[in-house]
Amino acid sequence: MSVPSANLAHFKIPAVTNEPMKAYGPNSVERAGLQAALKQLRSHAPLDIPCIVNGKEVRTGIIEKQLMPHEHKTVLCNYHNADHTLVAKAIDGALAAKLDWENTPFNDRAAIFLKAADLASTKYRFTIMAATMLGQGKNAWQAEIDSAAEMIDFWRFGVKFAEELYGVQPPQNSAATWNRTEYRPLEGFVFAVSPFNFTAIGGNLAGAPVLMGNVCVWKPAPAATYASYVVYEIMREAGLPAGVIQFIPGPAPEVVAQVLKHPEFAALHFTGSTHVFRKLWKDIGNNIEHYKSYPRIVGETGGKNFHMVHKTGNVTSVVHNTIRSAFEYQGQKCSACSRCYFPDNLWPEIKAGLVKAHARIKVGGVEDFHNFAGPVINQFSFDKIKGYIEWAKGDAESEIIAGGTYDDSVGYYIQPTIIVTTNPKSRTMTEEIFGPVVTIYVYKAEEYEKTLHLVSDSSAYALTGALFSQDRYATVLGANILRNAAGNFYINDKCTGAVVGQQPFGGGRASGTNDKAGSAAILSRFVSPRSIKETFVDLEDFVYPSNLV
Repeated sequence: MSVPSANLAHFKIPAVTNEPMKAYGPNSVERAGLQAALKQLRSHAPLDIPCIVNGKEVRTGIIEKQLMPHEHKTVLCNYHNADHTLVAKAIDGALAAKLDWENTPFNDRAAIFLKAADLASTKYRFTIMAATMLGQGKNAWQAEIDSAAEMIDFWRFGVKFAEELYGVQPPQNSAATWNRTEYRPLEGFVFAVSPFNFTAIGGNLAGAPVLMGNVCVWKPAPAATYASYVVYEIMREAGLPAGVIQFIPGPAPEVVAQVLKHPEFAALHFTGSTHVFRKLWKDIGNNIEHYKSYPRIVGETGGKNFHMVHKTGNVTSVVHNTIRSAFEYQGQKCSACSRCYFPDNLWPEIKAGLVKAHARIKVGGVEDFHNFAGPVINQFSFDKIKGYIEWAKGDAESEIIAGGTYDDSVGYYIQPTIIVTTNPKSRTMTEEIFGPVVTIYVYKAEEYEKTLHLVSDSSAYALTGALFSQDRYATVLGANILRNAAGNFYINDKCTGAVVGQQPFGGGRASGTNDKAGSAAILSRFVSPRSIKETFVDLEDFVYPSNLV
């Protein structure tokens, strides 16, 4: 039974700004702290990670291993998969927790997420970063911007955006009436399916609906199980009640099929592959008659993201932004640059710059802070990316000008690879690779407008893109033609690195529903507004004034 509580008539949340980034430079306090956390985590591996259902740890004995991708003979954790019975118990438990949670005043829900953000910023910062580095193959900088800064920003700005959403109320009231809007949580439960590549995404996929009063069943990616578990533990320590989020690692086909057949399924919050998202959408459609309401479907999927350069582009900026965007975190970002269009007047200088910069990239284990790039996530990914590289080696229209080697003897290492093609619609220019491979097409500088249309029309995806130009008219033309080619569009900057509260993230076409994570827009997808009109003066007669004689 829901317990009555006092409600504040009005309150303002603390001022919210982006989490300050730590640099982890040589001899810094933060580097020492992170290195100690890495050492401690390694000494405790392999950890034993349970499911969490109704606030209790459940060990099913159905064990899977999460390996360290930079050292794949080492097991980071053994985690327990949920079985059919436990999934059913998790759904029932979430629904049982629903009434108390949705009746919890917003200020109390907000306090939990603000506390979680502060815990992640302080007590758990190095712990969650170490989990992300050893488990998902990120270097210190990439772990900092993901599992620390971005996750903290998601939770803090989520509270700010929720406050703003609740504040959107009818602007007019007729005489003797009061109109207001209630932002109800959805009927039923939300199913969150999170990816391996961003720890912060897991915290947001489960956290955003829960902040709005929903309950959530969360299935993390196998390759991010331990970091996701730490995220859950942070939220639990911050005061999240038992059952509000059910943490159930498990085999995707079985868990998803069971969840999507449940009549109380209310929403899908998903980040992952386009193929899987389309399959889930079809499955939801096939079950539509069984649901209490029409489920909300929110998804961010793949990308074939571009850098387009005008003949006036700054070569130094183009080179370094392309290296970063294509190869940071081994190209395993949904937003990573994987196709480039460079004008022939700048190509010799850009090529020389790319090859020179590429030679400075250090690839290796995540515990060596000198390394810019690390491993790809697993054997499947390694084999897939290797296949594209081998294809390019045998393609008459493609030339590898840097990289092109790989080695999985110790970790899943693929050297950052730069391909130049004469075919703008080759496989590596059109298919999502999700690895450290970028393909370049050199166009005639006088065919700028024609090439803009090529960029826009040659991909099924529309997630991120960048335009480099020092000519304002050329920039305006490019921005207009590329309007639907990317949900996040960057001018003279790389196509990665969206910051919560600054660049809400998401794309259209095959890249997803573009509901913009890191904004109030995505929170609106997890509420069902109710319009309330209250009249203060009773109606004395039904007759209209126009009926009078």
